[in-house]
Amino acid sequence: MTTEIRGPEAGPVIDGPEEGDVSSPGFDRKMLEALVCPQTGAQLAWHAETMELVSKNAGLAYPVRNGIPIMLVDEARRLDD
Repeated sequence: MTTEIRGPEAGPVIDGPEEGDVSSPGFDRKMLEALVCPQTGAQLAWHAETMELVSKNAGLAYPVRNGIPIMLVDEARRLDD
């Protein structure tokens, strides 16, 4: 399942079985809507299988540990890896 998060002016785009199903322990939907890539300010996509928030624009995947998004570029995984 992929959940794309866009800025508040556009509202969230949920791509999954049901609207509002974010399928992650400890995640608050409103928190996900507020998060953006710290490098580009662009929307993020949630990947439940890898427990990462992905910035397609930056080519980075930010890990989520114990329900806490680690929004540090130095901690992100490059998507081309």
